[in-house]
Amino acid sequence: MTALDQPARHADGPERRPERVPFPVVDEVARHCLQEEEPETVHIEVHLPGTPDPARLKAAFAEALRRHPRILMREARGPWYRRRYEWELTAEPDVEVVTFPPPERDALKKARTRSLSEAPPLSSSPPIRLEVIAAEEVPGTAASAGSDDRGRVSGDVAVPAAGAAGTRPGGDSGPAGEPDAPGAGKGSVLFLTINHTALDGPACLRVLATAAELYDGQDNSPAAPPVRTPSSSAAESGAEPVGDAPGGWAPPARVSRGTPEPSPGNGMLVAELAVPRRPKGAPFTVNDQLMVATALMIAHWNREHGARPKPFRITMPVDDRPRSMDMPIGNGTRLVEVPFSAAELTSEDWGPEDIGTLLRRTAERTRTLKALPRPQLGRSAALLTSPVLPVTLRAAVTRGLRRAAAPWTSTTLLSNIGRVPYPLDFGDAGRAHAVWFSAPARLPRGLTVTTAATAGRLHVALRWSKSLLSSGDGAHLRDLFEHYLHATEHTEEGTKR
Repeated sequence: MTALDQPARHADGPERRPERVPFPVVDEVARHCLQEEEPETVHIEVHLPGTPDPARLKAAFAEALRRHPRILMREARGPWYRRRYEWELTAEPDVEVVTFPPPERDALKKARTRSLSEAPPLSSSPPIRLEVIAAEEVPGTAASAGSDDRGRVSGDVAVPAAGAAGTRPGGDSGPAGEPDAPGAGKGSVLFLTINHTALDGPACLRVLATAAELYDGQDNSPAAPPVRTPSSSAAESGAEPVGDAPGGWAPPARVSRGTPEPSPGNGMLVAELAVPRRPKGAPFTVNDQLMVATALMIAHWNREHGARPKPFRITMPVDDRPRSMDMPIGNGTRLVEVPFSAAELTSEDWGPEDIGTLLRRTAERTRTLKALPRPQLGRSAALLTSPVLPVTLRAAVTRGLRRAAAPWTSTTLLSNIGRVPYPLDFGDAGRAHAVWFSAPARLPRGLTVTTAATAGRLHVALRWSKSLLSSGDGAHLRDLFEHYLHATEHTEEGTKR
């Protein structure tokens, strides 16, 4: 249990200093590596068919913050020679967290721009903001949006300056119940922007679910996780990374440079797709299908750009926390890296049997990696953040090591939230029918894929560094992702086990 997981205790009298807790490892590493041109933000947008009452929503969210006190914190000031960064816990917010910006043209696009370019400051409690935006069109639309006859809706936004969510145990995603309202039509969007140095997406979603319950008195308890079909473990099957799958010392492939844009920051595109079907009795999960689709998307992109085949590693956040009211609030995911050999991804003609084989191998690897005990960022990060030297010196060392280790950073990050476990029912404003998340996309990865499932639909966000890709590149990658995700539905059942 980290310091952020323990129950909060606030000072009783005005003369007592607020309680302080040291930064956990994840928070400290993120704090060392902050960049103004690319803030480390997580964005969550929740689409509702109606608009919540401002006074009731502000009151409900304020009470939700008090019920999850670990979100009420700010970075404490300290001398340059201090050995630790510390969070200072507060009894109440320092700032107005919930705002209702006036309606304007392209309001949703501008909210996404703010989310990628303006991180809530760590100096104010809490380091999040919630904007209620009047929805203008169908969910997900922004600049360059469109839909097709399969019901997909998508939108993209490129921003002038910018900065997990995590996989549930089992890794599946799927419908969270029937939608209460059609996807089209006006409504509102609850737009959460999170400073990722302090918090992750699932923790803030838990707070929002509490606010929904307080807003209208509806039960927003998390749904039970899906029941998995028992299957042999990877250890029993002797599964190991095959061929030239990269080990810890082999630099993995990078996402090939597309058409970079002149301004710094992140760009983002969101899309709504059908949740991929799985063949009956398949040994893999939807999370494995998303992992394979991500790997094949990048392999295809790299071939188009003349890159030499290299092994891949895809970072996958894993979240083992409960989703109940006692869920620890903070950065609670651990990161694992799923390897793919160059030989596994070189084919240009992916038939059902080939994809079925790759899915089974991926499922064996992800099961093995999830079962291995491992610190959140690995043992080296825990050593690096030991309070031996002042934080200013450790920060310089951490930034230097990060630059030196850039060639060994994983190819990309896939953060699958899975089935959104809460109804997110706001009474007179309705129940959420779409929820998007996005994770930071700084180089050397330069591209992240974040997915969640709500109301029987898959909500995908591609986020990229504008020094690597453009909006047009993002649209092409989205199309490749959809193509390969669809291909995973048509594997031959139980092929050549």
